[in-house]
Amino acid sequence: MAIKKASPIRLGVIGLTHDHIWDNLKDLKGNRDAVLVAVVDENEPLRERAVQEYGCAAYEDMESLLGDEKLDAVLVYGDNAGGEIATILAADAGLHVLIEKPMAATLSGADEMIAAARNNQTRVMVNWPFAWWPQLQQASKLVAQGTIGRVWQTKYRAAHCGPREMGASPFFCEWLYDAELNGAGALIDYCCYGAALSRWFLGMPSRVTAMSGRLCKEDITQEDNAVLLMQYPDALSTAEASWTQVGYMTSYVVVIYGTKGTIMVEPGAEGRLLLATEKEPNGKAVKVANPPKHLRNATAHFVHCLKTGEEFHPLCQDRLARDAQEILEAGLIAADEGGAVSLPLGMD
Repeated sequence: MAIKKASPIRLGVIGLTHDHIWDNLKDLKGNRDAVLVAVVDENEPLRERAVQEYGCAAYEDMESLLGDEKLDAVLVYGDNAGGEIATILAADAGLHVLIEKPMAATLSGADEMIAAARNNQTRVMVNWPFAWWPQLQQASKLVAQGTIGRVWQTKYRAAHCGPREMGASPFFCEWLYDAELNGAGALIDYCCYGAALSRWFLGMPSRVTAMSGRLCKEDITQEDNAVLLMQYPDALSTAEASWTQVGYMTSYVVVIYGTKGTIMVEPGAEGRLLLATEKEPNGKAVKVANPPKHLRNATAHFVHCLKTGEEFHPLCQDRLARDAQEILEAGLIAADEGGAVSLPLGMD
């Protein structure tokens, strides 16, 4: 399903309150295959910033944007609950969607988003920022090649000192700390990465156990720390989230355990890929290939796949994100009720 046109793909942005949008727009600015046409957000300061930095049109309401502008696709970067509505409306208007993780605030919302896209023959890509780490892309190839044997565990900890403390905008914090707009607190915001990682390498778990709590932050009402345990017949995974960690030691490190070896992926642009085997039990750095341009950031990948009709990166496909949403929802139930929750939900 490719957009067959010689001119650049015309993109709109629905929502500017997710701070990640500004990185995506920087990447878009240098892309010759796409052009930013217009943005919509109810907050005037954010609209003014977009107009000043990118020379695009700006709207206060979504209906005007969708009605007045001729677009091919949109980037959805508001709160998680609003993203559900925006994606459905965009799909109904025949537009493809790039949306930031974790895709939705609720499982039902994720299901409705996918149904709208399928009904309108549009595509939804979900951006997981760590998908563009060259070292994680290389790690996935090693797993596929059987280098570490059968994978029996993945582990990921996403942690920082808190959205407000690390400098997130007031617009971003306002909905991150709102359970209805976000879907919960740190569990939704940061355990989502580990849930997606586990789903990618191991498939859907059979049971989910979780613990969460407001351990340190007295100025918010939602959980500031959470842990998910995903159980499989022959594997397990953990996802950890913290909005209260001092420093970044242990944060954002991917670990993949196999029967023949262990892979550790350090975070960020300079992160290493380490492989431990029987011959190299303490781990050895693996040379990481420089990825093609369309695998270096979300906007480049989104535009490339719309132009060529290629499949989105496996981690960024809507079905995987939907399944991660089910894992998260099971985690919320488990944390609230105690015990383990079986998947699929509703089958008990």
